[in-house]
Amino acid sequence: MDRPALFVSDVHLAPARPAMAARFLRFVGEEARDAAALFILGDLFDHWLGDDDADDPFNRPVLGALGALAASGVEVALLHGNRDFLLSGRVAARAGLQLLHDPTVREFFGARTLLVHGDTLCTDDVRYQRYRARVRRPAVVRTFLALPRALRCAIAGGLRSVSETEKDAKPQEIMDVALPAVEAALRAHGYPRLVHGHTHRPGRHAHEVDGQRCERWVLADWYRRASYLRCDARGCASVDLE
Repeated sequence: MDRPALFVSDVHLAPARPAMAARFLRFVGEEARDAAALFILGDLFDHWLGDDDADDPFNRPVLGALGALAASGVEVALLHGNRDFLLSGRVAARAGLQLLHDPTVREFFGARTLLVHGDTLCTDDVRYQRYRARVRRPAVVRTFLALPRALRCAIAGGLRSVSETEKDAKPQEIMDVALPAVEAALRAHGYPRLVHGHTHRPGRHAHEVDGQRCERWVLADWYRRASYLRCDARGCASVDLE
């Protein structure tokens, strides 16, 4: 790999934010074309309610642009977030995209790198972790996907409303990653570089685990400003988009 690898997360594409959707499509058609790979680490879409979302007039151009990027020779890989975990392997394959497991370990320019969405590291938020485990049970997923689309939309809207209300009431610190969870993940995967999103708290963090120095990059959300992480032979750097 001589071209850079790019990473984004928490783009939260939605019809209500057309300017950011347009900027993402431009990013895919311009900056990402010069990369070896584009990794989307969850919550590309603000919500995904089933395979029929692939035919939505808003979603179709996004998948089409990513598919065109993949067809041009750029590796395009998706990892589920908490908002779009129902995006199926069938949809990804149809668009020519690779669907990754969470966690995934890859090597970039000699650096082992652990890729996760980030919500599994927020272990202090016990209520969220219980909710996450419950809604991802295969039986729950099958039941939800069998519902009429209108009902799925209503349920998802209600859950988002409850989530926003609960977030306002939670201490900010429990919605960030927990240090023991980060250290456990780094230890379990051989002390790699860690890249994740979810927390909407972008930055670079240094960790020392069992005498091993590791770096952790937190990807920015695209609510306020578009950006991506660029990793090449010189290391990683965050890049803001105009």
